[in-house]
Amino acid sequence: MSGQANSVIDKEIYKGRNFVTIFTKGDIFSKLSYIFCGLANIKNGQAVKGSIFLVLEILYLVFMKAKGLRLIADLMTLGTKTQSMVFNESVGIYETVQGDNSMLILLFGVVSVIVSAVFLAMWLFSIYSGERARARRELGKHVPGFIEDVRNLADKNIHFSFLTIPVIGLLTFTVTPLIYMILMAFTNYDSEHQPPGNLFDWVGLENFKTLLSSSDRLSATFWPVLGWTFIWGISATFSCYFGGMILAMIINSKGIKLKKFWRTIFVITYAIPGFISLRFVATMLGERGIFNVLLQKWGFTEGALPFLTNTMWARVSVIVVNFWIGVPVTMLMVSGILMNIPNELYESAKIDGAGPVTIFRKITFPYMLFVTTPYLIANLIGNFNNFNAIYFLTAGAPNSLDYFKGAGKTDLLVTWLYKLTRDSNDYNLASTIGIIIFVISAIFTLITFSRSGSMKNEEGFQ
Repeated sequence: MSGQANSVIDKEIYKGRNFVTIFTKGDIFSKLSYIFCGLANIKNGQAVKGSIFLVLEILYLVFMKAKGLRLIADLMTLGTKTQSMVFNESVGIYETVQGDNSMLILLFGVVSVIVSAVFLAMWLFSIYSGERARARRELGKHVPGFIEDVRNLADKNIHFSFLTIPVIGLLTFTVTPLIYMILMAFTNYDSEHQPPGNLFDWVGLENFKTLLSSSDRLSATFWPVLGWTFIWGISATFSCYFGGMILAMIINSKGIKLKKFWRTIFVITYAIPGFISLRFVATMLGERGIFNVLLQKWGFTEGALPFLTNTMWARVSVIVVNFWIGVPVTMLMVSGILMNIPNELYESAKIDGAGPVTIFRKITFPYMLFVTTPYLIANLIGNFNNFNAIYFLTAGAPNSLDYFKGAGKTDLLVTWLYKLTRDSNDYNLASTIGIIIFVISAIFTLITFSRSGSMKNEEGFQ
């Protein structure tokens, strides 16, 4: 029977059936399959497949009985026994008695919960698989055997084969660490609660209240850093966007010769690794850097300018340097877009008497904005989290006494988050800031993109 015919039969089998109706309308083996995975498969000619489901269930139950239930239960306390020193009379010295490790308890607990979620998915799949086998047998249709199912994994069900390894990798290297780091935001895992000597515990929303309140020293640092993060993100994004657009229009305009040469000159900046350029420029902007040396030598200034030591100067400096590094990217992108704008639009506009400004406002800019809106949104979110541009240029400096936990006047939330983990071991606060960054970025992206012309008019630019 062809794969298409099998798909049609499967649709008829599953029509009107769900988790509840399979139990109520199925036979005794279908009902028992809710307890013993794969029993319906074994009864209806899929012994190997049903046995695999049953073995996986047994392995899960053994794991839960041996360790899983205890690991999940330990999540409630994150450990109760601290590391201590006990005097050993036989040797006459104090010995270290290992206590609980809240960090490992949290990690293993998260792993146990994810294993349980995977088993739940397998359990549901086994129920539907058993119902499919039972219904096909009652209808007198062919019930695929194990060898046939394996062959289908390289044919009509090949998507399952291709997705298996990525899904396992996603669960192992993305979902598990992500859940682990999110949960840290609801604990007091900081410099004073370092396991195993000092356990950490659940504190609920206390970290969020501390950061978002108006009466704590941490919040007095968080809000200015958040404000500068927004200023930086908007300035860095739109300066590069419009700068690259203007540069591309100048290079692509008629009368400009050696267009490829000029593009190459500007792209060289982008070709050099960003952190190298930033560290080099940081040296040039220093008190004894080349800029200050030349300005004083030529008589423009009497002393060194505070490019990186004054708050306003440092913030302007990072925006200007980022403009220098980021403009070539936008220039290349816009150059490609400009080449794809139909010349008939420009010719018609000129016949109607439109000038350069009107043509740009009515044709060029709307067209480019329509095409580049997804890029613009992604670039804005990327600049909110632009670690390299800040850290390798100023490292968050200049520092200030009115800022807390090592934050500086040019620190973004993401660079402050890094300092909290590296210098202060305040993993709870760092995780809390990470969640706040994600929420802000997600809300902004969803609202902006859903209201953009690229989303509302996917067919094309009119």
